[in-house]
Amino acid sequence: MTYQEPLASFIDIMMDAVFAVDADGRVVFASAACERILGYTQQEMIGKIMFDMIVPEDRDRTAQSAREVMSGNPQLNFENRYIRKDGQIAHIMWSARWSPVDQLRIGVARDITERKEAESMQALLYSISEVAYTTDDLIVLFQRIHQIICAVLPAHNFSVTLYNEERDELNFPYRVDEYEISDVSMPAAGTLCAEIIHTGQPLLLTPETMNARLQTLRVIVDKHLLCWLGVPLKSHKGMIGVLVVKSYVGGFCYSEKDQKLLQFVSTQIANAIERQQTQVRLQQMAQYDQLTGLPNRGFLYDRLKVALSTARRGDARFALLYLDLNKFKQVNDTLGHDIGDVLLEEFAKRLKNCMRESDTVARVGGDEFVVLLQGVPSLEQAALVVEKIRDTFNSPFHIHGHILNIVPSIGIALYPEHGDNEHQLLKHADKSMYLDKSNSPQG
Repeated sequence: MTYQEPLASFIDIMMDAVFAVDADGRVVFASAACERILGYTQQEMIGKIMFDMIVPEDRDRTAQSAREVMSGNPQLNFENRYIRKDGQIAHIMWSARWSPVDQLRIGVARDITERKEAESMQALLYSISEVAYTTDDLIVLFQRIHQIICAVLPAHNFSVTLYNEERDELNFPYRVDEYEISDVSMPAAGTLCAEIIHTGQPLLLTPETMNARLQTLRVIVDKHLLCWLGVPLKSHKGMIGVLVVKSYVGGFCYSEKDQKLLQFVSTQIANAIERQQTQVRLQQMAQYDQLTGLPNRGFLYDRLKVALSTARRGDARFALLYLDLNKFKQVNDTLGHDIGDVLLEEFAKRLKNCMRESDTVARVGGDEFVVLLQGVPSLEQAALVVEKIRDTFNSPFHIHGHILNIVPSIGIALYPEHGDNEHQLLKHADKSMYLDKSNSPQG
């Protein structure tokens, strides 16, 4: 027919692609736009089976849609994904109908890849933001972020690497890797992460660029490594670390597009990490003594309340020890508060090291410490613990050239003999400690 040639030329200038597919799924006609959308020329498309180009996960529902069309029910705005000639994924929106006369499915395809990717990025950012504000534990945060990244990118080998600038050290709070097992921390020098930290730029190593780049950087990697992609984690305070995904032989090859995706979410992830770290620091400050690192008075009261509740339910027993450093004020007055602070730190370490893991050692103020001893049934057993502590402090402290013979005065309170609540028990232990101090030659 005379109108077919000009009609075909009009079809070829359309932004959307037009296809005709026979009952067996083979392409019998494809407009010029198919090359822009799928990467194949018109000639390459003819004879191809459409289902072979569809992403495997989308084939069943696409087959169902094709059956609907061939039954006489036109399909409008049906979405599925195709594998382009270059291996990339194209998101397509179809409208199609069946031509009984020609025995063909006639369809118009629109490339909606950019829209779908933008939607994915927004969903990704929302998911990370939601996780950041609903997850209190840093490791759980990293696990959730890993799951979110895996939904949009092959990331079986994934790590969050944090950078300690003072020590020039890398820390690995979260790491999932098929081959590489490392310590919790390592020097940054001589690593791929160090290059990112130094330049502030992402680094992508592909099979084509791997060897030459590794020689330039003078870095040795696992022999199985196929592809490595790292992007900087920058918060408003600066560089805090590196986000890394990698693949090994037989795995996925990352591209610049994947690099852009990770960069897109890296700032959000960095802010989420920094927020969690700030929360951890604030909680640490609220519950722990800043000088010794021991639980503070508030944290001790919380532990004591739990111990009381448990003891009342199960008829259990426990003891409190109240400790005070003899002649500590004299150390401060003669040697200075700097020496006094170091003495408190060393005293706290020694005290904690001679206690069980189940016991709570707290600094409640100045040179006063309290130990909560779980499962101590009698005053005699508590007295044995006191003797163990005294033996521990028979050795002098060596601090900045000074030899200090400092021993504690120790008081004991036993539940329930000496009190039924935290205030009564602490008061009794405190009085007992002062009695011990008055009887001590160093008191």
